[in-house]
Amino acid sequence: MHKIFIVIGALFINLFAMEDLEPSKIFKASGTVQSIVYKNNNLYAGTSEGKVEVFDTFTAEKIKEINIPEIKDFMGDIIPAKIYSIDLIDNKLLIVSQGMKGYRNIFIYENENLKKVIDIDKKYFIQKANFISKDKIVFALLSNQIGIYDLKKEKLDYLIQVSASSFSDFSLSEDKKVLVTTDESGIVRKIKVENAQIFGENKNKNLDKVYQIDYKNGVILTAGQDRQAVVYKDFTDYSMRFDFLLYSCGLSPKAKLGGIAYNEKNEVLIFDVNTKEKLYNLKGQKATLTQILFKNKDEVFVSSDDSSINYFKLK
Repeated sequence: MHKIFIVIGALFINLFAMEDLEPSKIFKASGTVQSIVYKNNNLYAGTSEGKVEVFDTFTAEKIKEINIPEIKDFMGDIIPAKIYSIDLIDNKLLIVSQGMKGYRNIFIYENENLKKVIDIDKKYFIQKANFISKDKIVFALLSNQIGIYDLKKEKLDYLIQVSASSFSDFSLSEDKKVLVTTDESGIVRKIKVENAQIFGENKNKNLDKVYQIDYKNGVILTAGQDRQAVVYKDFTDYSMRFDFLLYSCGLSPKAKLGGIAYNEKNEVLIFDVNTKEKLYNLKGQKATLTQILFKNKDEVFVSSDDSSINYFKLK
């Protein structure tokens, strides 16, 4: 009986040790925020209103707005081209946006110029794209094909079929040489970007669709429909179980901390990746999360299917 009380006491100590935090700043976009990127004290937000909005992170004020051309929907009405993902390298901005007939366009914005590099003629259902260098991008299709496109040569280096399951998300290593990808099966695969070789596969942890994945400093974190977050670290892995679908996750730059959107209130759990200790509960999100972005180990941006991006200063 004494041992039971000790265990229960430890659980309560761990529960109440987790500190609730409210946003220190709130950035207001024009539409729901689908993708965010941080660089040089600026926060870039791709929205459902066909805009990339740039905010000064010191003042929280919008300093720039990049507009994607409007499109016609299936009824012939003119609508904003929803933005699905953005990425940044040097001063180049990569934008995946909604196209006509359900297909997707890719734009590059540089030196005040917006250029379409992949259009709906390709009939690609592009879900996400990232730079691997200033002249090459990697993109993923809903059909779970991964492609490398050469911006200078204006052609594909390759387009591979990863699996028969529909694509969910990918994340690149810091040196852009390794891509980790996942899908509705819950399997996590590692792919060499240079030659498209699949050289690692983790399965039987997430038993259903993985919504998001992050990869930092050799550590992988997943957020799954099966209500599990899985950490793959070195030659070990572990799962964290919750009572709600996990739509979003993120790692700090050195992968010391992880963030998980873990409950029906759209709150974010910040935990220690090594010890599994629950540290902070980030409150204030009004809709399903779209991204958890660590600026560093002490600062976090959180976006959702809402016009607000919340900024938290961890104590």
